[in-house]
Amino acid sequence: MRLLRNVQIAVLLVLTAVLAGCATTGGVQDATGNLGVEKRDSPGKIYVEMGIAYMRDGQDAVALQKLRRSLEVDEQNPEAHNVIAILYERLGEEALAARHFDRAANLDPRDPYIRNARGSFFCKQSRYEMAEQEFSLALENPLYPTPWVALTNAGLCAERAGDSVMAETYYRRALTANSRFSPALFQMAELSFEQQKDMSARAYLERYHGEVAGTAASLWLGVRIEQRLGDRHKAVEYKRRLLKEFPDAPEIQALNQSEKQ
Repeated sequence: MRLLRNVQIAVLLVLTAVLAGCATTGGVQDATGNLGVEKRDSPGKIYVEMGIAYMRDGQDAVALQKLRRSLEVDEQNPEAHNVIAILYERLGEEALAARHFDRAANLDPRDPYIRNARGSFFCKQSRYEMAEQEFSLALENPLYPTPWVALTNAGLCAERAGDSVMAETYYRRALTANSRFSPALFQMAELSFEQQKDMSARAYLERYHGEVAGTAASLWLGVRIEQRLGDRHKAVEYKRRLLKEFPDAPEIQALNQSEKQ
């Protein structure tokens, strides 16, 4: 069973502004939540944006300072709670992450970005049923502009839970929603390879490389796919690129071990 990869981090950090307020129709709250109402500008918004930027640059200490400041300015901002929860999760502060995820969900229960991030958090804790509930809640919002993100995270979680059939279902749904979404393409390539569907694995991997530059993981997968398909030329080319572009990657050790067998 494969573990969640760095691709999941990239998926989780697809962050957009969380809208505050309450969407209602005739006194009954609809499924769109705050995505369907006019945005309330939070005085802490600038600090949230700065926090996200510093997180993307790997400057977690500065990011934490900015996000803490955002909550000092506006404790009712669900996006600030969501982003600081993601940061605390990254830092291994699970109790603090859980507290802020809970607060974000209470403030904006229909926000798909919050539900998606919270679902991934539960998955890492092996709380798979709760994770699936969160992903489902994210996908219930008809205004969610990037449902393929939550679908891919749901697939990663199903795979971690040992359910490859459900994982494949989620990945296919993600690619139906966005056929060019590279994380889902890579996961389908890996899953197809594990299922010994080598031609499908090749096709998904080629689509993946058509969208993004090769990684150590994708090039190593390419070596194995082509070796099993008997295409020595393609296998050698993947190997050459892996050795040249990622000489210190863990996949090099796996390559060396495979050649000793």
